[in-house]
Amino acid sequence: MFGTLAVRVGVAEINLKCDPLEAQALRDIFVAVKPGYHMNKTHWNTVILDGTVPATEIGRMIDASYGLVVKSMRKVEREALLVRHGREAVFRYQHAATSLPGY
Repeated sequence: MFGTLAVRVGVAEINLKCDPLEAQALRDIFVAVKPGYHMNKTHWNTVILDGTVPATEIGRMIDASYGLVVKSMRKVEREALLVRHGREAVFRYQHAATSLPGY
């Protein structure tokens, strides 16, 4: 699982898996990024989808979360994804991970 989507108090929120250092950096940069709600706070962030985090950044976070899960898959499962979709499509987040504003 690389993410969950929920609506709390009328506002959508998404939980995303994250590298621990990046998780803290995102929390420092964006007010709408909090430690993961009902998740491991070290490895998960909750992003409140209130419009304050740019859509491109949310997309990058989703890609990064997916990539972390793919990296932890069994080799045969990961290779099947790479054959079907290609390395760049599966690991898009690696190209954008260094573009965090302020870090």
